[in-house]
Amino acid sequence: MDFDFTEDQESLRDAVRRWVDKAYDFERRRAIVKAGGFSREAYGELAGLGLTGLAVPEAQGGMGFGPIEAMVVMEELGRGIVLEPYAQAALMAPALLSSAPSALQSQWLPKVADGSALVVLAHVERAARYRLSHVTTRATQAGGGWTLTGAKSVVPAGDQADAFMVPARVSGSHGDAGGISLFLVERNAPGVATRGYLLQDGGRGGEVTFTQSPAALVSSEGLPALELGVDVGIAALCAEAVGAMDKLFALTVDYLNTRKQFGVPIGTFQALRHRLADMKMQLELGRSMSYFASLKLGEAAGARRRAVSQAKVQLGQSMRFVGQQAVQLHGGIGMTDEYAGSHYFKRLTCMEMSFGDTLHHLGEVSERMQDSAGVFA
Repeated sequence: MDFDFTEDQESLRDAVRRWVDKAYDFERRRAIVKAGGFSREAYGELAGLGLTGLAVPEAQGGMGFGPIEAMVVMEELGRGIVLEPYAQAALMAPALLSSAPSALQSQWLPKVADGSALVVLAHVERAARYRLSHVTTRATQAGGGWTLTGAKSVVPAGDQADAFMVPARVSGSHGDAGGISLFLVERNAPGVATRGYLLQDGGRGGEVTFTQSPAALVSSEGLPALELGVDVGIAALCAEAVGAMDKLFALTVDYLNTRKQFGVPIGTFQALRHRLADMKMQLELGRSMSYFASLKLGEAAGARRRAVSQAKVQLGQSMRFVGQQAVQLHGGIGMTDEYAGSHYFKRLTCMEMSFGDTLHHLGEVSERMQDSAGVFA
């Protein structure tokens, strides 16, 4: 299989890398964290590069690019551990809105494309344990419209977003796969309350509550739409993790070639070189599975869901290994707030827990394994 990128894809990579290197250095990131973990100005700069319209169809003012271009962008944003929820707003939102009525798409997709609207998924609920079918938020139809009542947690930039994509239950109990629909709710709608806070990795999250809040129906087949959006998010997260691990590995190599002990760089010690080789191996395993997840996004739901879970398992193992080894090889400096490496480690740790941790996705892979290789046939 040919894994070479096209000239256009490489140009896209270079453009994003230049922005990260010149406009989103470590000091600016630290300033954004101190200011609350989200910068509308920085997100506007991404929009100025045209990146917010990457996954939006051309008919709605976007560029209509596919998952490979999204993967390229996310790798470079991962190198800079960019705080702004680009994947949630620019990649997941268009995927979720793809099942919406044409009028709703025409209302919101152009705003997503030009960066004037930040639309994020609000789906996490207490006691869900990563199960997408665990939905207690209720939707009620009245007077030709819908209202929502419930609460969502750890919503990306929850108190800064302009609208939320919200799965809510129209029938059944909280664990049923059926009876879930997907809605769009504006943040300034009546009955919507938000509370923002800083996340462990420096980003911004929020709690969002709905009290008979007016909502627009996106899809009555809420769970399949939600699964597609989350799978897009997982593939983007995997690519972001590859970029972050790549940069953290480079920082570690540079440190070992600079730090001296007994008059020589510690990078010359054979035991440490072996650990670097193990880090590189885990990085490349993660990279290959990130490619695999992105390439599978266009397939049927069963194959797609299994592929992204397989990728998340490998990336979870790689992120933990690379992060822990980098900190140990740096010694005490690896845990200091002033050093960039510690922030990469925190971001990788949080990514391992996002959209389902490694154990959760290992269970997902196990449930979807149908091939017996003739052993149990």
